[in-house]
Parts: sequence; structure tokens; C-alpha cells
Amino acid sequence: MTTRSVRTVLAALTVGATTIAFAPPASAQAAPPASTPPAATPPATALAVADRAAASGLDALAKGPDDAFLRRTAVSGLGGLRYVTYDRTYRGLPVVGGDATVVVDAAGHVTDTLAADHGRVTLGSLTPRIPAARAAATARGQLDTVSEATRPQLVVYALTAQPRLAYETLLAGTRDRAPSRLHVWVDARTGKVLSTKDDVVFEAARGYLNGSVQIDTNGGLLQDPQRSGLSCGNYSSKQTYRNGGTGTGTDLQTACVDAYYGVEQEWNMLQSWLGRNGISGTGRAFPLYTGLNAVNAYWDGSTGTFGHNQSNTAQAVSMDVVGHEMGHAIDQFTGAGTAAESGLGEATGDIFGALTEHFANNASDPADYTVGEEINLVGSGPIRYMYNPGTNGDPSCYSSSIPNTEVHAAAGPTNHWFYLLAEGSRPANGNPASPTCDGSTVTGIGIQKAGQIFMSAMNMKTSGWSAPKYRGATVRAAVTLFGAGSRECASTKAAWSAVSIGAQSGEPACTTVPSDDFSLSTSPTAGTLAQGGTVTTTVATQLTAGNAQTVTLSASGLPSGVTATFSPATVTAGQSATLTLRATATAALGSKAITITGTAPSGSHTATYTATVTTGQPTGNDFSVSLSPASGTVAPGDSATASIATAVTSGNAQTVNLTVSGAPTGVTAAVSPPSVTAGGSATLTVTVAATAAAGTYPLTITGSGADNTHTATYTLTVSGTPPTGCGGVAAWSATRGYVPGDKVSYNGHLWNSTWYSTGAEPGAPGSWAVWTDAGPC
Repeated sequence: MTTRSVRTVLAALTVGATTIAFAPPASAQAAPPASTPPAATPPATALAVADRAAASGLDALAKGPDDAFLRRTAVSGLGGLRYVTYDRTYRGLPVVGGDATVVVDAAGHVTDTLAADHGRVTLGSLTPRIPAARAAATARGQLDTVSEATRPQLVVYALTAQPRLAYETLLAGTRDRAPSRLHVWVDARTGKVLSTKDDVVFEAARGYLNGSVQIDTNGGLLQDPQRSGLSCGNYSSKQTYRNGGTGTGTDLQTACVDAYYGVEQEWNMLQSWLGRNGISGTGRAFPLYTGLNAVNAYWDGSTGTFGHNQSNTAQAVSMDVVGHEMGHAIDQFTGAGTAAESGLGEATGDIFGALTEHFANNASDPADYTVGEEINLVGSGPIRYMYNPGTNGDPSCYSSSIPNTEVHAAAGPTNHWFYLLAEGSRPANGNPASPTCDGSTVTGIGIQKAGQIFMSAMNMKTSGWSAPKYRGATVRAAVTLFGAGSRECASTKAAWSAVSIGAQSGEPACTTVPSDDFSLSTSPTAGTLAQGGTVTTTVATQLTAGNAQTVTLSASGLPSGVTATFSPATVTAGQSATLTLRATATAALGSKAITITGTAPSGSHTATYTATVTTGQPTGNDFSVSLSPASGTVAPGDSATASIATAVTSGNAQTVNLTVSGAPTGVTAAVSPPSVTAGGSATLTVTVAATAAAGTYPLTITGSGADNTHTATYTLTVSGTPPTGCGGVAAWSATRGYVPGDKVSYNGHLWNSTWYSTGAEPGAPGSWAVWTDAGPC
């Protein structure tokens, strides 16, 4: 690593002259070193807790017999909180708008569950009425030019009043002469476009002055050795610049230094103030480019690109503009991704621009709550005023018209809320007064705490979010981070009310009375019983807050002819009960999701259990064996685990002895514990030696009871050795996860990663959105 002192304004650098580096501001000095980021992902125990909640259909995660949750991402937050995001599938198809988030605290308790609003997915048929080729042609028609396109993929689109079978296509090209990376959903029955979403987010920009600063370089190259993925280069050539430049507003090399410095400050702010690991949340940043010949700047889903002001005297790389564009990246890589309602993405960018300015505390760009104030883009001053959006004619108060307002103007109410929360309506620190929509007075809590509350809410984001949804999430975040009786909770509520967004359903109260709470889960989460038979599952409760209270258990949504009995019917939070389902000889056949409810003085929680009723009479005691996941790919030298679940399918629970067979040479497979009572679970651990041969191997898990034996299969794939690299660059691996900015060699060429991928072969059809060819080694 090389640390350089850079002077980007006032005077050009003199070759060979000594440049004096000003000491970084106090806030920057307080930042922890970038070489010691927080953990990139939550520990396995937190993931296991979240996975169990998702499998149990806890509270907001309620699901039907054809639904499943697949873990997408997991990030760490302040106070030891972990935010785990899931995608929903329906009969194996991805559900667009079916995502969910589970929040787990440091003690391993589920503190919150959130799910996108959508009705129960029930589709009579998964057979499309139009061919994929027609959907592809319709999707292409949404752009003026198309350079690349993925094959249409069947999905369930659940963001409409009624779920639809649809084709999803990702296109790269141009629209209105601007770059576009467009997701298009086409109704698989009618062929009509249901919706589109563009990863390219544009923002009119201004500013470039940062003064003398310190940055981390790679031997002088603007390629950060500590913040993975961060680099800055020329927009046309994509060549990475070196530290330096003329220090003038028109010099693109100097502009890259400014942009690069801004992202480093934003990274440090995220780590020090908000507990986030990098721009992506998983320890990554993204490439930057200067030299766009337009009065603009934009985030395209994987890079930040910056143009110039209208007079072409300065590049659009001021700290708040750079922070804004990377704010779009943070928005994309939290929860379910960019919020749907107009203005929320732009407000998010403005908030992160303000946070970055305040953290950097750079005298050349004083911290404020205006956007793009360093350069006069079109001769009318700042683009937006967060403390009073009406200064520029933007709305300051929320109304039903906001979702249909132009996106930059629609940022007004959320920007106004953030300012009121951070500084209050009548700041005493020199910041301007902020008029409220209801004439109230709001007390600020400081920008750092305001940012922590907003960041925590972003981590809980699900599809279709609106500003009112943000109110509910930020109040939850304030209670979790600072307590229900805190000034922070009260100010969060007051600031939202002051911009005309009232209390939301289920919103926590700001009270000093400690709350008791618990969670609920079932294990296993599904089972089969024959007509005239029984099946059992364990219903577990866990104390998550306050004191243990009595929880009364009940079941609803039972299939016709099926009854439910709990033993015991009431437990103290932290204890478990056994649920027994009994089917009459004429019980309705089929699968149905049963809702298990635990009711206590503090409120109720739910979990789901899917019961499948089959024909035939039970023949004594019997059980089933299943695996989750049922397959895995393991590189030589690594290991993997899977959960082995047993369930009583008839009669009474019995002891089940578990063994595993079929492991090839170099692979060790073990089950722990080796025996369980039917209804319990065990863990399969597969360890692959460095010498194991590549290939796919079925491992048989056998459960042996007193009268019956059942098996399940785990499909193990041992990945092979990746092709030999070239040019001193590591070879591409089919099992490694890659992120934007990574470089590999493959088939005699060098490749640059432009997106997140695992197993996407460079140069293969369909990998255009992941890799770009940098030429022969």
C-alpha cells in the first residue's frame, strides 16, 4: 500500500516538488483502519436461526405448501444484529415480490421478520401461453438499442393484485440515447409488459473541490489495496488512472482523485458510524469512471460514472454527488434492493451524500444538507435542499401524489424527514430552521444516530417499499438500537409525523415500560399422515425480550377431518410442546399450510406447518427422513453441512438410527447425533480432502427404526481444479463467488468481473452481464 498526499485544487502539482499533506479531520482520524473491517457475513449460528425461522413460516414469513424460502444475502449491522434476506419460490419458480428479511440479535434470537406484501401465491398452471421468443421480442422493444439480452426466465410476478406467471429478461443497451440495464417482466399468458426496472440510476451532478487529502493507492495507481473493487479510470478507455493530475476542474485524472477520495470517506463512514462492511455490505466497493460527456452522473448497477457541469468547467465529482451515486449502490445491495416508490432512491442517495460530507469534515467542502452546492450546474444553485425542499419547488410534505411525482422532486419528504431527525426543526448549531408540515417542533438526535436508524431500516427492506413502510421500519430500528423509551424513538416518530406520514400498523410504541416477547417455531415444518393416522411436530418457543410469560398454543387452517392437540397446551416462553395431528378415515386429501399461533399478554406470534393427508390406514409406528439442502458443491479441502429431518408419519415416535454411505475416496461423511427420536433432526457433515477426485456422488442417508427403514439422498458434487491461469492473474474457478472489480484469466484471455456470479463461465453465452474480455494474456 502506498499513501499519497494529493492536492486537487487551487494549484497544479509540481513534478518533483514536496507536497504537504494536511492532517485528516478529527472524524476521519477516528475511523478504524480499513484493513480491519467487520465480519463480512453473519456467523453460522445466526444463519441457522434465521433459516429455521424461514422454514417454520414464523410470523411475516407465513407460507403455503408450495412455497419455499432460499437465503440470498446476510449482512451484519450495529449492536450485533444480523439481517438475512430470503427469496421466495413457488413450485420451484422465483417469486418476484415474495422476498423476506429475518433479523437476528447477538444472542441468536429472532427479533423481527418482514415480508413483501403479496397475496398467497396460487397459480392453476405453470405452463405459459406465449413462447419465450415472443416474450424476448417484447422485452427488446422496451429499449432503443439492445447490445445483449438474457434468455427469458419463467417467474411468478407477485407485485400485482393477483400473482401472474411471467417471463423475466435482462437487457443491456440504450434508451433515449442513455445507457440502460433493464429488467423486463412480460405476462406469460397475455404477452403484455407487466413492469420494468432499470439498474441505471441517473442524477444531475455538480462539484469537485476537496482540497489536499490523503488516499490509499496501489503503488500510486487508483486501485485501492484495502477496499476491494474500488478503482477509478477513464470512461472511454476504461484505463485506471494514477494518483496526480493538474488540479484543475477540467482534468479527468484530478476528477478521479476526487471521486476516489469521496468513496474512501464513504466507506470509512459506513464502517465507523453505521457498522456496514463496505459499499456492498459484504466488503466490496465498485469501479468509478470520469469523462462522461454529459451534464450528468449515474450508477448503472455495477459502476459509478461522472460527467461535467453545464459550462464544462468542472467535473461532477463533489463528495455529496459521489456519495449520492454510491448511495444508489447501497440501496441496491440492502434487503430486497432498490425501493419501488418514486423518490426513495434519490432520497437515499442524498442521505448518504450528507452522511459522507459530515463524516469527512473537509474544510474544502463543509458539511451541509444541500445537494451539489460546490458547482453551479445550471446557474440556479444547489439541486436540492434537504432542510426545506420547497426552496427549489420540491414537495416537503408527503401526500398520495408522491408516488407519481418526478423521482428527484419526490425525494423531498424523505430528505425533509432525515434532516428533522438529525438536526431538528430549530437547530441551535447554526444549521437552518426547518418548517414542519404540522406546525410541530422536532428535536434532533444528530446525523450519526439518524444514519444508524436509516441504515438499520434499509437492511430490513422488502419489495414494494414506500415512505410509510420506511416509517415503520425506522421506528423498529430506533427501538432496537436505542430502546423503546429513548429520545431517538420519540424523535423518529415525530420527524415522520412532521412530514405528514402518520403511525403505521404494527408500529412499536415509544414507551419506557420494558416489553416481554417470544418467538415460535416448528420442527419439522412439514409432515405426512394417512387417513385415520397421526403425525407429530415439536412447537418450540424462545424468549426474545423481557421476562418469560405464559404462551397459549392453538392451530387454525386445519384440513377438513384433521384435529390438533398440543401437549401441553400452554408453555412458559422458552419451553416446547408437541403438536399431534389426527386425521379421520374421511379426512380431506392433499397438502395444506396450518397456522400455529402462540398467544401471550405481549401479543401473538405464528409459524406454519404443512400437513399432507394421504389415503390408507397406518400400519404401526413409522417415520420419514428428509434433507435440507439435498445437494451441495464442495471444493477440495472444504466441507459442507446439511440438516437431516425426521418426522412421525404414523403411530408413535421411535428411536431412529442414522448412518451415511456412498462416500468416495477422499470424502468423509458423518452424522451427528447418530440417533434421534422421530421428529428430531441431525446434521450431516461432508468433508472433502484436497486429493478427492472431481465428480458427482450420491450419498445415502439411512434411518433405521424398530420396524421400518427409510433413506434420503444427498447429491455431492466435488468441484474440479480450475483451468491454469495466465498473465500472472489467477484462473477462473467455477466454485468461487466473484464480485464487480475481480480479475481472472481463462482460455488464454484476461476477464474483468462486472457483476456478482458463481459458475458463470467467462465467454460463455449468457455471461455477457458478468464478464468483459480484456484481451489475450
